[in-house]
Amino acid sequence: MCAQESNVPAVTPIDRSTLLDLYRRMVVIRRTEEQLAKSHQQGLIHGACHTYVGEEAIATGVCAHLRPDDAVFSTHRGHGHALAKGVAPRELIAELFGRATGCSRGRGGSMHLFAPEIGLMGTSGIVGPCILQATGAGYSFKLLKTDRVGVAFFGDGAVNNGAFHEGLNLAAIYRLPVIFVCENNQYATEIAFKDAAGNPNVGERGAAYGLSGLVLDGNDVLAVHQAAGAAIARARAGGGPTLIECRTYRTRAHAEGMRDTGYRSPEEVEQWKAKDPIARYRTHLTESGAVRGEELEAVEAEVQSLVAEAEVFARNSPWPAGATACDHVYYEPTVSQAVAH
Repeated sequence: MCAQESNVPAVTPIDRSTLLDLYRRMVVIRRTEEQLAKSHQQGLIHGACHTYVGEEAIATGVCAHLRPDDAVFSTHRGHGHALAKGVAPRELIAELFGRATGCSRGRGGSMHLFAPEIGLMGTSGIVGPCILQATGAGYSFKLLKTDRVGVAFFGDGAVNNGAFHEGLNLAAIYRLPVIFVCENNQYATEIAFKDAAGNPNVGERGAAYGLSGLVLDGNDVLAVHQAAGAAIARARAGGGPTLIECRTYRTRAHAEGMRDTGYRSPEEVEQWKAKDPIARYRTHLTESGAVRGEELEAVEAEVQSLVAEAEVFARNSPWPAGATACDHVYYEPTVSQAVAH
């Protein structure tokens, strides 16, 4: 199950500040997820908690090219996408704790994160709808004649659903500005993808719909960053959608508290841990001389403090007041909008 890569654009130089930013984004995701795993064990998170540990390079590489007005739609494993898109760790942790200071005001929890002010249009516990939602966003952006893009993050378990066919087909017909990112972590819950798909090469399916398809090493943040940058630039310029398969692996259980044996071997998990995207990128940065080791250590220390403060903030935040139960259910126009109508 070694990751393959094909049709990857030639790597172009990246400035030093971007190299450091990519590292920081991945570390923020990792440290936040590790804290959330501990919090779940302590009973501070009510309900499911699906972590993104091992897959940080994908959200980081893609979202580095997005603007706040670009729309991201995600899945139950959406913490990494939220953080990479700009949700602060304190707002994410508070949301999972069910507190009023969370990004969804404590109403969404782990699987339903919303921050429309920065373009995070929602994560969902249902498999596949994000594909159609991103397609709809792309259609809206095209009608409005903007250069905004829609992005769908989804797992390998979603690609055999009807939503995948419908979304890619429609996006190809209208050449919509949409990026479809399949995070192929090899398993849909506990079912190996190779046993659930006649053609387990997701990126190759793009050709069947008449759109560009790529297969990437999803644990290589530079490869993801390069390919996503080219795809997003092409979408903004009217070049249409792209399907990007990122082959990766989640090194924790499907969800915190679930079993993690019986469907995959400890040896397989260890093999993928050896391909850890953060450790791999750190080695590249230091051995290439692009960044000094002490600079990366400073980033680690800063992020560790950030996440520790975020957990304290979330734990001390208030629960949503009962009187606000109906808030955010209906759109409430401003006075000026009401007068205009």
